[in-house]
Amino acid sequence: VPLSAPDALKIITENDHILLFWKSLALKESNFNESRGYEIHMFDSLMNITAYLGNTTDNFFKVSNLKIGHNYSFSVQAQCLYGGQMCGEPATLLYDELGTGKDSSATKSGRATDVAAIVVPVLFLLLVTLGIGFVVLYMRHRRLQNSFTAFANSHYSSRLGSAIFSSGDDLG
Repeated sequence: VPLSAPDALKIITENDHILLFWKSLALKESNFNESRGYEIHMFDSLMNITAYLGNTTDNFFKVSNLKIGHNYSFSVQAQCLYGGQMCGEPATLLYDELGTGKDSSATKSGRATDVAAIVVPVLFLLLVTLGIGFVVLYMRHRRLQNSFTAFANSHYSSRLGSAIFSSGDDLG
């Protein structure tokens, strides 16, 4: 049975290199031995090349010599045994922030701010429209109530103590 992929694969950007971090497979796989280690592969989508970066027994790996403007996908898996027969499932992470001058967390928060810049004005306009609608309905209700009161008062006979309605025959 192949081992599962390492959890929580993350990238931390530093000055001239990046660091890949992940959780140890020994935490969820009882038959994984830390001395087996991990293999790290990199795929450059611009050049369409997959490269084997190396292996490590640690839960991090330093990657340098990345080119600006290239999109990279990194995969980490349990090291293959018996001539590539028993490999772990790879955990893959896309890295396309090189050359933007930002790390991925800053870009994600910038996207959230862009969404908020659109949602907040739309909600404000919706609230203003709803308020105006309530004011219009209230004014219409007041006018209707006043016109009904005027209608009822014009047909009330204080001498008889009741309202007088015609059948409409005398309207001509």
